[in-house]
Amino acid sequence: MPKVVVVLADGFEEVEAMAIVDILRRGEIETVIAGLHGGPVVSARKVKVLPDTTIDTIRAEDYDMIVLPGGQPGSDNLNADERVKQLIRDFHDKGKYTGAICAAPYVLANAGVLKGRCATAYPSYRDRLGGAVYQEKSVVEDSTVLTSRGAGTALCFGLAIVGKLVSREKATAIKEAMLIREECD
Repeated sequence: MPKVVVVLADGFEEVEAMAIVDILRRGEIETVIAGLHGGPVVSARKVKVLPDTTIDTIRAEDYDMIVLPGGQPGSDNLNADERVKQLIRDFHDKGKYTGAICAAPYVLANAGVLKGRCATAYPSYRDRLGGAVYQEKSVVEDSTVLTSRGAGTALCFGLAIVGKLVSREKATAIKEAMLIREECD
């Protein structure tokens, strides 16, 4: 069974985080939520989420992918934490998947994994992607890096991850069961 860690920082975008976790778990992907600190993590709109663990327990070799939800100040809090950027580099160096949505792709850029790759992000972050080739699509995949644009693309992002780690058939089955009618480009 594939295993993914979703890292939350205070100020995260709750729709992005929870939609991704929901889709991954429907896809039978073991999904662990890790906070930057012990105790609840508070979203941008003051929703409290109790993570499964803290980032200090996460090792790249134990997972297939790391995913960063966006939101503000959540993305800035992820970016300010050197442990997050080191984990991203560890995943990247081991050939594992890294993913981010909304503002969080700039954290991938600051960890050094976007230069020369195709990527997307929330429109106001398009110039903060560290030399990535910006594409205005719901989800952009370049090798082992997946990026997405925002809360409105979170379901597509989750489905893309299921498609990569499980199968396109599983992603299609989830999409149909959830009555998702939009096309995920």
